[in-house]
Amino acid sequence: MRLFLITSCPAIARLAVANDVDRIFVDLETIGKAERQGHLDTVMSKHSIADIIDVRASIGAATLMVRVNPIHQDSAAEIDAAIAAGADVLMLPMFRRIDDVVAFAAMVNRRASINLLVETADAVGILRDAIQVPGVDEVHIGLNDLTLDMGLTFMFEPLFNGQVEAMADILRAAGMPFGIGGVARVGEGILPAERVLSEHARLGSNAAILSRTFHRQATSAEEIESSMDFGLEIGKLRDAYRDSCNASANDLESNRLESAEIVSSIVASMRGNAKVAV
Repeated sequence: MRLFLITSCPAIARLAVANDVDRIFVDLETIGKAERQGHLDTVMSKHSIADIIDVRASIGAATLMVRVNPIHQDSAAEIDAAIAAGADVLMLPMFRRIDDVVAFAAMVNRRASINLLVETADAVGILRDAIQVPGVDEVHIGLNDLTLDMGLTFMFEPLFNGQVEAMADILRAAGMPFGIGGVARVGEGILPAERVLSEHARLGSNAAILSRTFHRQATSAEEIESSMDFGLEIGKLRDAYRDSCNASANDLESNRLESAEIVSSIVASMRGNAKVAV
């Protein structure tokens, strides 16, 4: 399981890499994000090219991924700047047309690996063709925006209602590495990380983003180190994923069914609260 951490703080990035995080993730995406997610309690980063340079210098040879903006008039310049600053992997968000993927791959021109972030219903519809574009190396399925774009209620609905499974079937058949959404700490929350990781294992996903609840939205390395054993919590995630990879098909299916029931209950509660609020 490859674990990604979003940060623009060199010290946090260094701490994460020292504790077995596989990839640091700098996020340049701003176009359209406030309009999509402004009503939600989600992270909207304000990272910059300067942050890429600083983080790159702090993590040595560790992998650095940069999410750029959706295709726009200045995409070529943004891509060039991100690569020059040290990005190893560029992530394309919010694509809806195959032409977007083709244009992105042409602008990257194999100077960095490409990760397609599937987070729109249109992207789901063209996934089979999108992963055939030369230069595309991996896929990440983004649950937050996919939930919004599909008009669903709860972030984990697509993971347990068959929509992510259909994409996973396509990706596995093509031999395309992929990850799914984010993950918090083992044993916490109404849908604990171990349940989510079991579904990763069942579907063949090998990557996840560490959610902000994993480190309690800490803004400095000192804050993280004083409030948690970062390496221990990373180890728990890896152990949970490994256990799921070694589990029987029956056990994985039992987790899927139980988790789907939990998600259905959460959705019903959220919808009920929304009706009361109105």
